[in-house]
Amino acid sequence: QVQLVESGGGLVQTGGSLRLSCIVSGRTSSDYSMGWFRQPPGKEREFVAAITWGGARTYYADSVKGRFTISRDNAKKMVFLQMDRLRPEDTAVYYCATTDVRYSRPNEREESYAYWGQGTQVTVSS
Repeated sequence: QVQLVESGGGLVQTGGSLRLSCIVSGRTSSDYSMGWFRQPPGKEREFVAAITWGGARTYYADSVKGRFTISRDNAKKMVFLQMDRLRPEDTAVYYCATTDVRYSRPNEREESYAYWGQGTQVTVSS
């Protein structure tokens, strides 16, 4: 069974940085796109970033473009989200997710992702 575990969340001041990590287990191949989503307090979950299976292409929500960077290390079966210049509105539970279709193009729709982690809390203080 495919499992994802996020780590790296915490409390940071406005303008600070955090690096989230997500490790995938239960799958031998890395031929799957991966994404990061977040759920702010009292709001619905929203797309943050996605990356293709080989890491050649990345996609970002407009709200994080230029501040966040998604990357992956297929040898370690990990995906990362480097978050810089954090703002209070970035406060949310962050989830990583992966598809179950090889070589599928990543996108911002939740229904495209079959497996999800449990989430890690990111809090940005003003």
